[in-house]
Order: sequence, then C-alpha cells, then structure tokens
Amino acid sequence: MAKKIYDIKPPKIAIKKVERKPVVKKPVVKKTKVPLTIEKESKNIVTQYYAPAQPQTPVQTKTKKEGKSAKKPIFISILIIVLFVAIYLFFKLPKADITIWPKVDTLSLQQTLTADKSITVVDTAKAVIPAQYFQSIKTATQDFPSTGNGSNEGKSQGTITVYNKYDPPKAFNFVAGTHFMSDSGKLFIALQKITIPAAKKVGSKITPGSVSVQIQAVEGGTDYNIAPSNFSVPGLKGTASYFSVSASSAEAMTGGYTGKVKKVTDDDLQEAKNVLTQKATADATADVKGQISADYILLDNAILSNVTDSSTKSKSGAIADTFNYSVTVQASALAFKKSDVDTFVKSYIASQMPTGKTLLDGSTKVDYSSNVIDISGGKATLNLNISLGAYQNIDKNAIGLSLMGENAEQIKQTITNNMGDQVSKTQIKFWPFWVSSAPNNQSAVHVFLKFQ
Repeated sequence: MAKKIYDIKPPKIAIKKVERKPVVKKPVVKKTKVPLTIEKESKNIVTQYYAPAQPQTPVQTKTKKEGKSAKKPIFISILIIVLFVAIYLFFKLPKADITIWPKVDTLSLQQTLTADKSITVVDTAKAVIPAQYFQSIKTATQDFPSTGNGSNEGKSQGTITVYNKYDPPKAFNFVAGTHFMSDSGKLFIALQKITIPAAKKVGSKITPGSVSVQIQAVEGGTDYNIAPSNFSVPGLKGTASYFSVSASSAEAMTGGYTGKVKKVTDDDLQEAKNVLTQKATADATADVKGQISADYILLDNAILSNVTDSSTKSKSGAIADTFNYSVTVQASALAFKKSDVDTFVKSYIASQMPTGKTLLDGSTKVDYSSNVIDISGGKATLNLNISLGAYQNIDKNAIGLSLMGENAEQIKQTITNNMGDQVSKTQIKFWPFWVSSAPNNQSAVHVFLKFQ
C-alpha cells in the first residue's frame, strides 16, 4: 500500500508595522521566535516551524535614568559624611580606661584623749578637747497606800492648854506622863515635860500663865475621841494648887479606834522612796539627754544622778489609809562634740600614717570608752580605739603618662613594675573596639582606683 505524503507549508504571517510617534522615542523591541511544532506522520520526522512572537508593550526607560541621576549626589554626600565620621572616630575618640584595685592594709591605733569643760578649742598637741556640762533637777511626788494592819489599841491624842493662876504667882513644873482628867472622866497623860509660867497679877486682877501640851489617852478605843473639854490635874488633888492649875482643849481628841485599821510601815516608806527615786531619776536623765544635741557624744557612764531630798509627813506606825512621799533627784552629764574628736583623730592619724601610705576615705572607725569620768569636776578621760584602711601612694597622672601607647600586656607589666604586690587586680578597657593599645594622648588615658 502506497504511503501518503502531506506537504504542509507554513502560513504567511503579515507583520504589522508599528508607527512611531515623533515625540516619544520608543525602544526597539526584539522579537523572539516561538516554536511551533507540527508533526509529520512520516518515519518519525518532525518538522518545526517558528511563528513570530507578539510584540511586547514597550517600557519607557527615561524615568529610571532620571532617578539614578538624582540619587547619585545623595549617595556621594552620605559616603563623604561616613568617611569623615570614621576618620574622627579613628583619630579623636580612642581611649583607654585602666582600673586598679590597690591592696588595703588595716591599721589599728590607740590613743588617750581628755574632754575638759574648762577649755574651748581642740588642742591636738596635748590631746585635749572641750567638754560640755549638762544638769537637770526633777521632783516626783505621789500618794501610796498603807499596807500595815493596826489593832484596836489605838489611843486618842490631842492638844490642851494648861493654865496657872496660882496666887501668889509662881511657876509649876510637871514631868512627862502627868495625868489630866477630862470633865467627862477620861484620863490622859502628858507626852512631854511641862513648865507652866507664873500668873501675872496687877492689883487684884490675875492673868494666868499658860502653855500648850500634847496629851494621849491612857487606853485605846473610840471612847476617848472626846469633844473639846476641860481638864484637871488629879495629882494636885488635896493641895492648894488643885484649883489653881487647870486645862482645856479647843479641838476634839482623835486617833482612838477599835477594830483593824491601816497603818504606815517601814517597808511602805522604803518602797515609796525607791519608786519615786527611779521615776525622778528617769525624768531628770531624759531631760539632760534632751538638752544634748545630735552633734554631741554622751557616753553611758557619763551621767550621774543622786537624790538631793526625800520626805514624808507620815512616820512609820502612823494610822492612815494612804501617805504622801516626795523625792528630788539631780542628774548631771558630761558630753563632747563628735566633730572635735574627728578633728583630733584626723590630726593624730596624719602623724601616725606610715611613709608612702594613703588613708582610704571613709575607712576610719573610732570606738569610745572611758573608765575615769569626773562629772562634777568637768573632766573625762577617753580611750580611743581607731581602725583605718591605708594603701600605697598612687599618682594617677604619672601612671597614665607612663602607659601611653602600650597594649594590655605592657600596661599590666608597667603597673606591676611600679607597684609590685600592692595591687590585687587590674582591669583594662580600650574603646572603640578596634583600639588595641592606649592612645598617645594623656587626656585619653584614664586611671581609676577601686577598693573592695
């Protein structure tokens, strides 16, 4: 069977010319061939024909060129600025920070110092500073309950006036214990020796002599608490003086009692004194401390207090439910200014500082104690225990000058050579990051001291 042969010719494609506008110049558009495959059914022979591609829309390039032209000056300006900044950083800003930790030695000093109220200024040569005397007086008064118990043996007491109208006038003397009988039949005795002055006689008129006498009932009980009465002297009965010597009371007798009553005891009086002494002492001490401003130092044993007066109207054994007690205390103190001590300590440390050593600021500590204080004399001997830190003298300017141009290892070696084992630690920092040695400008080499 004969094979059929097909003859296929590519179609003719007319290419349309694109008119170019005279104003806008359009770029030439390259045409690319798009493969068009047509297979012939002939012994595996494939014939390919290419059809012209459709023209693409032209892109205007004028805008890109104009944008690039505008950005170019800006980029150059920024580049110049960055260059100048880099040059400034490279030549002007490099610096080195060297931190040194010097070894600190602890020193202990002891010194005796006298505080004297008779001087007004610090005398460092004689180790004497001014002292100030403070004083306060406080009185405490209070009523206290009686704790003693009285029996029914209380005897009434009172005062009588004894008259002497004996004619011819003469004085009479009676011993203590002389009896006096009231007109109600109650018997009392005199508690003291009695001397009755003689009467005064002018013509036929006689003015009796008189004296006041304390008397007490011979028995206990309320029956002897009698109203004002007239009295006679039973011992004169049957004598010419019986009617010439008499007595009377202006007030009632008191103190006679039956049953149990409260009375003041020795323990009551002592306890009252102790309580009020403590209270008055606390008040006086607080007042003294209140007079002392914060810039003064008052040692614990620099306050002296003593009882100047203690009194009560009630005696031990007195019948009373309560009694009043009063105590007066004087507190005195001797203080000195902290600033005066600091002035002395500063001068003393300077005189005792080892050669080549520097005092570490803020390291000074001072403890005060005193075993001898004469507050009334206005003097106190102080024992000062002084503790301070000291380190080797370091000239930071000289060190900074010696470290210029050196790298980290050289800096450490230089510091070791200068200070030896007096340095416990060294820290070196360069800036900016590219700097590897200290600048040759002394003002850019900073030396710092730190203390642990």
